[in-house]
Amino acid sequence: MKRLNVGVICYPTVGGSGVVATELGKKMASRGHTMHFIASEQPFRLTKLTEHLKFHPVKIEDYAVFQYPPYDIALANKISQVIVQEKLDVLHVHYAMPHAIAAALGRDMAKSDIPIITTLHGTDVTILGAKDSLKDTVRYGIERSTITTAVSDGLKEETYKLIQPDAQIETIYNFIDEATYYVNRKNRPKIREEFGIPSEQPVFIHISNFREVKRIDYILDSFARILTEIDAHLLLVGDGPERETMERYVKQLNISTSVTFTGKRQDTNDLLNASDMMLHLSDKEAFGLVILEAFACGLPVIATNIGGIPEVVTHGQNGYLVELDEPERVARYALELLEPTQYARFSQEALHTAQTKFHCEHIVDQYEALYEKVTTDV
Repeated sequence: MKRLNVGVICYPTVGGSGVVATELGKKMASRGHTMHFIASEQPFRLTKLTEHLKFHPVKIEDYAVFQYPPYDIALANKISQVIVQEKLDVLHVHYAMPHAIAAALGRDMAKSDIPIITTLHGTDVTILGAKDSLKDTVRYGIERSTITTAVSDGLKEETYKLIQPDAQIETIYNFIDEATYYVNRKNRPKIREEFGIPSEQPVFIHISNFREVKRIDYILDSFARILTEIDAHLLLVGDGPERETMERYVKQLNISTSVTFTGKRQDTNDLLNASDMMLHLSDKEAFGLVILEAFACGLPVIATNIGGIPEVVTHGQNGYLVELDEPERVARYALELLEPTQYARFSQEALHTAQTKFHCEHIVDQYEALYEKVTTDV
């Protein structure tokens, strides 16, 4: 296909949507397309700018009359400028709210008919779209887009249910970079030594932004049940608003010596390879990108049966699904999975899932075909 100039609008900070947007941009750049990232700061995964990977910072003007800086308007203005200056062929925005709205406004300001692809990642629908004060705005962003995609069938159906947009939504799953997440146990002893974990002790891991929706309390309740049966360790990787509360809860449960809060880490592949199993017990989740990262490292996952997770975790094959607030069941499944023969089977199936259904080149092909479709139709 022809080489395209693509504008990418995403959140630059840690989070699944920003990771997918950046990794997709890097893959597209490797195929010869020029990807123009437009954001308040350089996305954290965009570590190197090249001829085909460019960054356009959004400048927010400080003005006394504004109680809150008008980021959305500044973003729209920057999008408009980049459309014209870089002769963009297509805009790919991640999150309907606020990015699709800013993209539509920027397109109008540029007097352009550039197509807009909006990818829904979850909270723009399940959190913002559930609020009466924002539902119409989210719907507007979707309907002003040329094509809208969702990262799972579950999210697509929830969007139709909550938002009721007059628009077709396609499912394109998330993916990970197999060059970043893969089985490599060489640093396993080093990581375990860092946290004082005996080499033979089972290690559970959870990675998130520590928001309330991630249900760290459910993970800790489940892990406390596991500790009544075996000695084990839990790595809680990440940071966020719930961290201090959960640190207090660990002390309340009297399991402090078996739980480590690592904070934000860049070496997540090593942390996963030093672990044996992931616990991911959110009460809302459109996909669960960290589940796929765990699978790529050969870790089975115990996760909640909500949102798009059942499209990733197949119960009884690469992990187990539980309902909300079933810590005893989580503990029972965890103990079953630690049986060596069972573990080997689930681990192999987890790897197979990551390497086939969600292989990055397969997903990138789908997005590239979408880019070609909307630019050909213009």
